[in-house]
Amino acid sequence: MPQPRSSRPTQRDIAELAGVSITTVSHVVNGTRAVAEDTKAAVLRAIETTGYTGDAIARSLVTGGTRSIGMAVSLVANPYFAALMQAIEREASANGYTVILADTHDTASTERDVVRALRSRRVDGLLITPAPGDGSVIGELVSLDVPTVLIDRLATRGDVDQVGAENIQATSALTAHLASLGHRRIGMISGVPGLTTSEERVLGYRLGLGRSGLTWSPDLVACGHSAREGGALALSTLLALPEPPTALVVANDSMMVGVLHEARRRGLRIGGDLPVVVYDEVEWADLVEPPLTTMAQPIEDIGRRAVRLLLARLADPGRAAETVRLPPTLRHRRSCGCPEVP
Repeated sequence: MPQPRSSRPTQRDIAELAGVSITTVSHVVNGTRAVAEDTKAAVLRAIETTGYTGDAIARSLVTGGTRSIGMAVSLVANPYFAALMQAIEREASANGYTVILADTHDTASTERDVVRALRSRRVDGLLITPAPGDGSVIGELVSLDVPTVLIDRLATRGDVDQVGAENIQATSALTAHLASLGHRRIGMISGVPGLTTSEERVLGYRLGLGRSGLTWSPDLVACGHSAREGGALALSTLLALPEPPTALVVANDSMMVGVLHEARRRGLRIGGDLPVVVYDEVEWADLVEPPLTTMAQPIEDIGRRAVRLLLARLADPGRAAETVRLPPTLRHRRSCGCPEVP
């Protein structure tokens, strides 16, 4: 057989070594057309012999894996996701994997495109924070047996691995805390409709009202669409009510930024004129005045557990799917109207 002509082998070198056409090599590497098993075997032997395994796609053909994980997440949805991605990359790196990141823009159509693009890179598995939509992307991955872990926004289905924070009991506790301070009209600024996290936190708010002997009123819930501007608009909507709320539960940190700006614009003192609690912790939560009472998600644990779930799925494709809920932690400060707890 002819030997490769350069220190950096090409598909032409592979073709000559295997005694096939460059087109055939391309079909084997890219999976674009069925190739006879003996021909494919010759191409794979040539790939291994020449060292063409330096290419991730070719290496995946020889070894059965690229040691890479695809991650599909919205990069603009919430600062929380930046911390989550760092946690995932640390755990993946510790296990010898690289993470390939793709931005879904939090839309179902873009999510479908980026997931298919990641699969074309022959990633070993996928970590996904699902965009609002019909769930068809997840259904497709499950039907194709693609190793997949859902993060943060969990599905009601039981045939896919998923990990996220507990939302219902945590938001219930935030709401009940405000009720314990004597508030009877507690408002809520909720997140993007259709997301499980949004729905669960609203459910937790209602549960907290019920446990405190308070009646739920739909007028006291305003959607902030999980965004800063939405949070500000939602606060304006609630304050325009004939009987505005005397305290507020905010469903994420992005909307909390909008609440702070709108309260300042109106000359309202958080914690005094308007006690507020928020689901999510941010690094500046104890730097604003007053410091924010928050429900802090275990971001590091979520990222670590997601990677471990995916690696477990790769090692044992037939294992039963797991849904993991990790408890958040109450950080009791002064925005709720209480003295700061030491």
